[in-house]
Amino acid sequence: MTELPQTRGVLTPNRALADLTWLRVGGPADWLYQPADEADLAAFLAALDPSVAVFPMGVGSNLIVRDGGIRAVVIRLGRGFNGIEVQGDRVIAGAAALDAHVARRAAEAGLDLTFLRTIPGSIGGAVRMNAGCYGAYVADVLDEVRMVTRSGEIVTLPASALHLCYRQSDLPEGAVVVAATFRPGRGDPAALEARMADQIAKRDASQPTKERSAGSTFRNPAGRSSTGTADDTHELKAWKVIDDAGMRGARLGGAQMSTMHSNFLINAGGATAADLENLGEEVRKKVYQSSGITLEWEIMRVGEYPQD
Repeated sequence: MTELPQTRGVLTPNRALADLTWLRVGGPADWLYQPADEADLAAFLAALDPSVAVFPMGVGSNLIVRDGGIRAVVIRLGRGFNGIEVQGDRVIAGAAALDAHVARRAAEAGLDLTFLRTIPGSIGGAVRMNAGCYGAYVADVLDEVRMVTRSGEIVTLPASALHLCYRQSDLPEGAVVVAATFRPGRGDPAALEARMADQIAKRDASQPTKERSAGSTFRNPAGRSSTGTADDTHELKAWKVIDDAGMRGARLGGAQMSTMHSNFLINAGGATAADLENLGEEVRKKVYQSSGITLEWEIMRVGEYPQD
């Protein structure tokens, strides 16, 4: 195994990743690196052999790690990267700050990031995936992003450089987002709080929030555009075409499409990553046979299949 640079952070070899993902599946990473701070991360990446792959990982809320694990240094940001600061009409959030915490902190200051309240995950992942719901997206409010490149440079890019579109972005390969600056609209703090409470109630009534899932499994099929902006048309819902294909509640091993919301893939008990991914692929096949629509995964699948 390649010798890695010295660090003030924590480096763990052959680290199992299952307990770091919401679905609780997956094999080990060659290394798990938890940097002490931004300077530590930059120095580590600058000194790391360029041939060694890196994989930035958030809180694992939108991720299937395959059973063979990841041949890379998995980078997971922790306490040094979860600050939230309000400066006038701007909200500056560390990449490890939870979306829900950022929404609440912004609302207290009369700034509207309420759409983030029900999105499971952290700000780094929200930027990477252009997270959104209720017709609002990160693209609508993102001002700039601070990141450490694979070569160890600390750079700040305007949101426009990321070319954010529906559930994706053009982040440089191997770059690690460390902070994001938002410029949201203003609102009355009490009204913003009430809106978030309403969103939480609606979510809990319609989604299997008590189950082991990774949020929406498939993207809603695209309409006339996939820009990721508020005028997107994604009226056709993934759950509807899954239902029409008869796959609500479908099971494979320990994996199941939720009976409560059929676009939620859940670990119903003892599932492997292969169970989950294979069930998802079966759903995609049945939906295509039923409607001619090819569903696209929203959950990121990474790593290797186990060797026989």
